[in-house]
Amino acid sequence: MSEVVSLAGISVTRYGLFRLFKYAVYCLLAYNVYAFFLENHAAASTVFADGLSLSKIIEAYNDTIDTLAWVVLLLVFELETWTLSDERIKGGIKWLLNITSATCYVIIAYSFYGYFSEMVSLTHLLPASASACDLAGQGGWSMVLEQDEYTALTAANCGGLADSQLLRLADTQIVGDAAIWREIQWLAWVDVINAGAWLLVVAILAFDVWLQLRHQLSDAVMRYSSVIKGLLYFTLLLCAIYWGINGSFLDFWDAFLWLVAFFFIEMNLFEWQAETSAE
Repeated sequence: MSEVVSLAGISVTRYGLFRLFKYAVYCLLAYNVYAFFLENHAAASTVFADGLSLSKIIEAYNDTIDTLAWVVLLLVFELETWTLSDERIKGGIKWLLNITSATCYVIIAYSFYGYFSEMVSLTHLLPASASACDLAGQGGWSMVLEQDEYTALTAANCGGLADSQLLRLADTQIVGDAAIWREIQWLAWVDVINAGAWLLVVAILAFDVWLQLRHQLSDAVMRYSSVIKGLLYFTLLLCAIYWGINGSFLDFWDAFLWLVAFFFIEMNLFEWQAETSAE
């Protein structure tokens, strides 16, 4: 593969600043695995206060598991589309890459199920059986502040909840007013849409790579693929913007980094296909 990347008409050596920037983005995404783990662990201790069963791990640590699988899959795409030459993606290396990517696809698909399950669980809201301050007096209750963020319900903060709008998440001791729950439900829907769009993106990318390894990725296929992925990337950009306005900074930052990372993968694929066509 080429040792030079052309970016906006400027040639940058493979070992130059462009490559350093690309791998810096990859490292930031790897760090997000740890950041999501801290966030998920804090939320799991409240949502699953009675204990976390094995079947609920994917729901409790969905962001962490999903991000880890995506980071590994990103590295596989980087190896396939840039780092390794076509001649090296054969035999044992090819099988190792295929097994690794297949494992990631299974985890990502299951994570999509986890996002969907979380969204469904948030539709199970029930009127609280008592006022917020009465529940605070009983102990053991929590108040939702935003998606995946909770605090203990106490006499000091119970007055901020309107009893007429107080709702409890089914099978938990978590309460919040209707407006907060509604905002969290919208964010959960965005999680599902984002995860679904990414699944489609990697499915198309994997198909592109499969064709390219067989020297069958034509310009026409690239154009159709680019149009479909362009629509999907636009959907993902809208999700990132929504998180930037209504969600957490970590969700927005993570979504932005992933768009940048897959821009690099798309560039790799474009250069790879152009080289093959020129041969």
